[in-house]
Amino acid sequence: MNYNEALEYIHSLKVFGSEPTLDRMRYLMERFSNPQKSLKFIHAAGTNGKGSVCTMLAEIYKNAGYKTGLYTSPFIIDFRERIKLDGEFISKSDLTRLTEIVKSTGITVTEFEFITAIAFLYYAEQNCDIVILETGLGGRFDATNIIESPLCSLITKVDLDHTAVLGNTAEEIANEKCGIIKQNCPVVSYPLQSENVLKTISNYTNMLSVPDLSGLEIKSCSHLGNTFIYMNREYTTKLIGEHQIYNAITVITAAECAKIPLSPDNIKNGISSAIIPARLELISKKPTVFLDGAHNPDGARALSEFMKRCGGNAVAVIGMMADKNCEEVLSSTLKNCSGVITVTVKDNPRSLDGRELALLAEKYCSDVTFAKTYDDAIKLAVEKSQNNKPIFVFGSLYLSSALREKLISHFNS
Repeated sequence: MNYNEALEYIHSLKVFGSEPTLDRMRYLMERFSNPQKSLKFIHAAGTNGKGSVCTMLAEIYKNAGYKTGLYTSPFIIDFRERIKLDGEFISKSDLTRLTEIVKSTGITVTEFEFITAIAFLYYAEQNCDIVILETGLGGRFDATNIIESPLCSLITKVDLDHTAVLGNTAEEIANEKCGIIKQNCPVVSYPLQSENVLKTISNYTNMLSVPDLSGLEIKSCSHLGNTFIYMNREYTTKLIGEHQIYNAITVITAAECAKIPLSPDNIKNGISSAIIPARLELISKKPTVFLDGAHNPDGARALSEFMKRCGGNAVAVIGMMADKNCEEVLSSTLKNCSGVITVTVKDNPRSLDGRELALLAEKYCSDVTFAKTYDDAIKLAVEKSQNNKPIFVFGSLYLSSALREKLISHFNS
């Protein structure tokens, strides 16, 4: 088996099992003598912010000299970015070798369960000091949730997404996310949860910590990043958007609760060095181009707030999945736009046809154009921006993955 064959096999597996259960994952890991039991974890679940929070935490522990694993999804640049060690992707040879090993068991599992098994095996082989572990879709029945005693469980912003699977209200979704909470383990929550969500989280633990907003002073928030003071210490982030400040103080609280020795500079340096693709990523300064994965109502609200900071006269390139709340995403964001280009996300059966997306977008913006190709979309966006209006590309992480290199090539060549 070569690397491409390994990827082809992984992607051939089903996305969902016949029923939500941890039994398949437990059975599979038992075949390998439960390598995850040898590891220390910080475990994160939530609707939005998981990738940013987990990346900041991984940077903190890496800065302190700990051998640090980071398991996230989905990927933007390369499939291997889902499994990182000290900031580096798992090698193609290691991924291929471990794919063969897990496949050889003959145990039927889902794609995410299979990838999670590879991650556990890899991090145990590498003798990681700590693994920052991001859940996939949910929490309670997520493949990552076979771990038993994390150093800390972390609940990022909870809002509506994947409602067909997780529930129709934020409280129902919070219940699923809170399935990762274990007895006698510290829990940290994002500070701006709705009252009902925070109450739901509180029902699962008596060890809940929430960042103290009275200790926060925001100094600046721009297209270059943020500067803020928290508990009398100043921090900066390369990650853009005010929501990243709240993610950062969640990270600071989690690092304190996890009780692994760190210096204040480790935390400060880790937060300031964290970067993550397609999270309000600045692709170009002239014209100003941002790439963002916003695809649900909460993500759209955060993006909308940043659009306002940029003057509220933007050009949008949008592609979305048909099973998302497209109306709410468009209503939040397009009020900040003078022009919109819609596309169909290629090679994805879940994609909403760009022509249908254009019809929805016309409710919220008078200048909407459907582009048949990504290249056409970029060309139209440049024309509409006239070099003085910011361009925002968003609507799906699948779109971000498809367009990122093309955008970098176009605007930085």
